Amino acid sequence: MSVRKIQVGQLWKRDETGDIYLVTRLYSEALSTMAVLRKSGAEGEAQIRVRVERGGAGQAIPGFSPAQEEESY
Repeated sequence: MSVRKIQVGQLWKRDETGDIYLVTRLYSEALSTMAVLRKSGAEGEAQIRVRVERGGAGQAIPGFSPAQEEESY
């Protein structure tokens, strides 16, 4: 599932486990956009980096789906 634009502060749900992750940082790296995600409520755990996919409908994070309705972004 995709959204028009991924932004810092958005919540995404991991498809495998249902855990909620917070987008803490976005940056460009060699022709691609990377998102840094932190598990919600687990500030001490390691953050993960994921490549953002771009498509005709917008942007998506593979293995994750938006945890909120897009209108709330």
